[in-house]
Amino acid sequence: MSEVKKIATRDSYGNALVEMGRKYKNLIVLDADLAAATKTGVFRKEFPERHIDCGIAECNMAGIAAGLSTTGKIPFISSFAMFVAGRAFEQIRNSICYPHLNVKIGATHGGISVGEDGATHQCNEDIALMRSIPGMVVINPSDDIEAKAAVEAAIQYEGPVYMRFGRLAVPILNDRSDYKFEIGKGNVMKEGKDITIIATGLTVVASLEAAEMLEKDGISTKVINIPTIKPLDTELIISAAKETGKVITVEEHSVIGGLGSAVCECLCEKAPTPILRIGIQDTFGESGSATELLKKYGLSAEEIYKKAKEFQKNNK
Repeated sequence: MSEVKKIATRDSYGNALVEMGRKYKNLIVLDADLAAATKTGVFRKEFPERHIDCGIAECNMAGIAAGLSTTGKIPFISSFAMFVAGRAFEQIRNSICYPHLNVKIGATHGGISVGEDGATHQCNEDIALMRSIPGMVVINPSDDIEAKAAVEAAIQYEGPVYMRFGRLAVPILNDRSDYKFEIGKGNVMKEGKDITIIATGLTVVASLEAAEMLEKDGISTKVINIPTIKPLDTELIISAAKETGKVITVEEHSVIGGLGSAVCECLCEKAPTPILRIGIQDTFGESGSATELLKKYGLSAEEIYKKAKEFQKNNK
């Protein structure tokens, strides 16, 4: 794992679109007047004839993409998570997912780490919204490498895919020769036998750091990265729960309807296990720096460590 190089996954998204644009001539990118922020502007610069700025009209953008997909195009629609998942929910549900059309959604600025933009722009509910739609694939990559791989996997998948990208630059985690991204599969980032931490997105880095702190206290901690929230890697999760007997989920999202809920649903049915859900606790965010907000809302490495240690103590 590189401790130095950092890149925001929204930048990875823009760069991946350019790479995929060269490879897939039927790839079309649509944006809602935010190309500079979503980073689709780099695609527009190289392929101006394959980029459509729909203006501040996310619902219309979803409808246009639905139509384009029926002509053999692979359209990506892009905006902030709050606007594309929130404002365009009905059109995504009815115009894209109900007929199971081949539209991809690149949602940037997900979660509390949007920072100073504040509560109105910090979408902590998007995964829950998209996960609830039948047939929708939901991906939340942890770093640059995973984000780029997710974009190509989405192109190769026939059907709707929602991908969540962040504003905050995060370290490269998956720079290893054996790394492979596959929709519906998680990855064991660290082995352990006392407790399992299951994380997604930018919280994977903090979870690994927290696990190292726990190791110093004699708590052997397994860490799993779950980039695909739906379909969920139930086999890996059940195996880890049976192995360690205790599970913690960590997500930059509401604990309602996201990774924590998905894991709880899985284990409740297949392998009842004590679970602690770390995430946004049914509250709105606020304006502040991303680092300060992650700490305040319990998502820094130190806060994850403290909560995990207490959970381990109470569930021996």
